[in-house]
Amino acid sequence: MNSSQADAYLHRIGAERPQRPTGPALRELHLRHLRTVPFENLSIHLGEEIVLEEERLLDKVVGQGRGGFCYELNGVFGALLTALGYEVELLSGRVYGDEGRLGIPYDHLALRVRTVEGDVWLADVGFGSHSHYPLRYAERGEQADPGGVFRVLDARPDAAGVGGGPAGSGDLDVVRNGEPQYRLESRPRVLGDFVAGAWWHSTSPLSHFTRSLVCSRITEAGGRITLGGRTVTTTDIEGSRESRELATDEEVLTTYQEWFGIGLDCVPTVRNQNPNP
Repeated sequence: MNSSQADAYLHRIGAERPQRPTGPALRELHLRHLRTVPFENLSIHLGEEIVLEEERLLDKVVGQGRGGFCYELNGVFGALLTALGYEVELLSGRVYGDEGRLGIPYDHLALRVRTVEGDVWLADVGFGSHSHYPLRYAERGEQADPGGVFRVLDARPDAAGVGGGPAGSGDLDVVRNGEPQYRLESRPRVLGDFVAGAWWHSTSPLSHFTRSLVCSRITEAGGRITLGGRTVTTTDIEGSRESRELATDEEVLTTYQEWFGIGLDCVPTVRNQNPNP
């Protein structure tokens, strides 16, 4: 990512270029990203190709004003941070599902970021409802955040689920409000390693991404707005939720435009209509 591309990206998220790659600057970039770039899976249902290459991700998120899911959002955010002088490593994660079972390999992409102060952070702008700010990677105690109370724990074999890493593997469990969210490997990866995971999540009838539509971001007030299919759900910072159904295609398209900055010609339809594949 060159300097002009980084400037365009910063303009997209309403952020100033930090003078140095510091921890406070990382926190600001992380929050602004979550407020402006939605977590969304519309490409899957619009028949758009998902390509995990930096230029294509920049074009989607910056050029087209779109969002994406974890591989896209954390992939391109990691490229921005690198361009700004941060040391960034891509980490592979497996998301906890029903009954504590772990998902497929390369199920999730998160970022390990080192700042100029020498601190190491876990940054993640691609997990939907998650922490508003980066988490301290080496901290094993509770970390309070507007998105909940988080912990980053050494993985235990009795919490591994199917295919979990062994004790001493360096794997970490990311926990929110006492519930495991995903398990991270400590070994750095490259963006191309996640191509198979992105393909599976965008094509498999077993993937929840092919069975539902979602577009979601944090609001300025610290809550969240989500358009799931035709249902708009707003959540305030205290956790109170309110949902309403949109009756017409025009209302759906207007909501995408006004709340997420996404202009569409047609309403996406769910790719996999079978709820029980």
